[in-house]
Amino acid sequence: MTQDAVTCTGLVYAFGDTNAVDGLDLTVADGEVFGLLGPNGAGKTTAIRCMTTLLPVPAGMVRVFGHDTAGDRMAVRRLLGYVPQQLSADQSLTGRENVALFARVFDVSRHERAARVAQALDAVDLTDAADRLAKTYSGGMVRRLELAQALVSAPRLLILDEPTIGLDPIARTGVWEHINAVRAATGMTVLVTTHYMDEADQYCDRVALMHRGRVRALGTPTELRQRLAVQRNTQALPTLEDVFRDLAGSGLDDQSGDFRDVRSTRRTAGRVG
Repeated sequence: MTQDAVTCTGLVYAFGDTNAVDGLDLTVADGEVFGLLGPNGAGKTTAIRCMTTLLPVPAGMVRVFGHDTAGDRMAVRRLLGYVPQQLSADQSLTGRENVALFARVFDVSRHERAARVAQALDAVDLTDAADRLAKTYSGGMVRRLELAQALVSAPRLLILDEPTIGLDPIARTGVWEHINAVRAATGMTVLVTTHYMDEADQYCDRVALMHRGRVRALGTPTELRQRLAVQRNTQALPTLEDVFRDLAGSGLDDQSGDFRDVRSTRRTAGRVG
């Protein structure tokens, strides 16, 4: 029996009196590309930080490949690769040094380290630029470098929080091509948040739309679009963006409880662009 990559049951996380995550129930199957969508303030990044053990789980349960994030944090971390919204590459280091640093952080054994760093850089097509300082990289190259950092530990689950924010369409496509190539070669699971509905529609096997800390819709992009078409009694198939707007409604302008994430996202977009 195949074990699910992520299981959240009744997850709650509050900032003061505001529940950023409010009884989240969610399952990500092993091997799928799963999109976690929603407006700013929906609770996506908070939920991801609980999954990656960066935040404690005060109520409910989160398991990664059967390991409880509250009681078995190190086992969970060994299974993960994580690309956060905020830029994590050190501009004063070369690309190779950045990835090697993450190899040490993720406890890649010394005798495997050089080969694994080289493999990760090759997987994102940065071998030729590996010994240049990261500050000379374009925005797309920086995001690919961060992807290499996350891949160097050969994770079973890759979590990407707004991985293509601020990138032009060509660079966005390039990042996804590399993600899909690694996934095809390794079978890893990918959990991604994005505000680009065309990305979610094209690349995700299933998506969940969060609003006010809970999942409001779940299914394949096509299923969600078809449901909205039935609700609207129209032959024209809506876009995933239409589904997003229909479910989020006035919440698109509600950023309460997550303003720090909004600011950090804007800073990241400015630095990448």
